[in-house]
This record gives sequence, C-alpha cells and structure tokens, in this order.
Amino acid sequence: MMSFSANLGFLWTELSLPDAVRAAAAAGFDAVECHWPYETPADEVRAALDETGLPMLGINTVRGDVSASENGLAALPGRRQEARAAIDQALEYASVIGAQAVHVMAGAAQGASAHDAFVSNLSYACDHAGREGKTVLIEPLNPVDAPGYFLASTTQGAELVESLDLPNLKLMFDCYHVGRAEGDVVTRMKRLLPMIGHVQIASVPERGPPDRGELFYPAIFDALKELGWSQPIGAEYKPNGPTDPTLGWLRNVQPA
Repeated sequence: MMSFSANLGFLWTELSLPDAVRAAAAAGFDAVECHWPYETPADEVRAALDETGLPMLGINTVRGDVSASENGLAALPGRRQEARAAIDQALEYASVIGAQAVHVMAGAAQGASAHDAFVSNLSYACDHAGREGKTVLIEPLNPVDAPGYFLASTTQGAELVESLDLPNLKLMFDCYHVGRAEGDVVTRMKRLLPMIGHVQIASVPERGPPDRGELFYPAIFDALKELGWSQPIGAEYKPNGPTDPTLGWLRNVQPA
C-alpha cells in the first residue's frame, strides 16, 4: 500500500520537533522528514524517532544567511568552506538521528562558476555520505517560489546526476515544484524514475494539501504504484492553520 512521510518543516510547526514526530505517528504517517532541525538537540529527535518507530527520511543543509535571503550555499562561488561545513553539519546530525538522506541546497547563483562550485561540493557530499551509506539529494525549485535558484528544472537536475554518475546522488522529485515550473508531472516522473531518490507532494498552485488544486493526485499515486514505487511519499505542504484538519486526504488514500 502507499506510504507517506510527514514533512515537519511545514506540518505541526507549532510543536517542538520531537513532539511533531509524535504527532505524525499519531496521525498515521509512516515516516517523517524535515528541513533544518539543527536548533533541536539531535539526541532528543532520535529519542522521539525511537519511541514512535518512524524513520527520518532526510534533512536539508542550512540555507546560509537567511537575513540576506540565502537559500543554500553549495552553488555559490567563493563559499566552498561554508558549503562544506554545512554538508558536514548535515551528515553529522543525520548520523545521530538515523536520517537516510541529506538534501544539499544549491542556493541562488547562475553561470559556469556556480555550476563548477555545485559539482565540486556535490562530489564532496557524495563521498562523505557514501562512507555512511547515505544518499545525497538535489531538488529543482520553481522560479516563482525560489527566483534565481541555481537548480530550476528536472532537466538540469537530471543532467547533473547523469554527468556526475555517483551511485548515491539522486533527484528529489517534488510534484509541486515540477507542476508549477514544468508541468507533465507523470510523464517526467516516468522518464526520471531511475534517478529519483524521493518524491514529495503538495497542491498546485497554493502548495496546500494534495486533495485540491490543479494536480490530480489519485492519478499520480496510481502512476507511482505502476512504476513500483515503494518508498514513503513526502507530504510537504503548507496547512495554512492546524495540521490535523487537513489530513482527510491521508485517510482517503486507498491501499495498492
């Protein structure tokens, strides 16, 4: 049957991260994932994961100077030391909590020097993550929500994954970002399946629960079943209020 992961970067944000893990378990999620958990001691998160039995699928590297609207460091020329410190931080935290993957955030940058910086830092991340059996994820972000972000399309992401040819480098396929920026979500998903490491969902265009908006998620779920996708699908949507009243879609998903 389909399984789902609660993205605690958006869901139950009024709770502490350990209590959000517990809330996700109580709601019937099969896993959790988050954005930037670093203000919470890793051992407290690990205790909540052990208590509930939920796996933590992944975390992000830090954005950088948020006051300056930075959104990642790995593709920023001249920021190699900071970018690799962020990768080290994420891998260390992931090791303590047992997270399976780290999303290396590229940041807002363009051009050949940004490409070279991103490639170099991804190689570093994959090497160090591979020593611990972890996956490195990269995620294209749509230009409406993330103007100027280095990685802006699945085509660009696929070219990076193919050119680097590293076994633990995978694409994060966020149906929301793909739907807003590119369309043809199911077609792209089918074509990119061999390099996809994680799938996320939210409605288009408002990024709300997946039972509304322009994307018809029952068809997307059916396509994932046909493709043999067996990993938890990340619910990364903004509930625009308390999370629990938005979970009707989760209760209505039919088993495979």
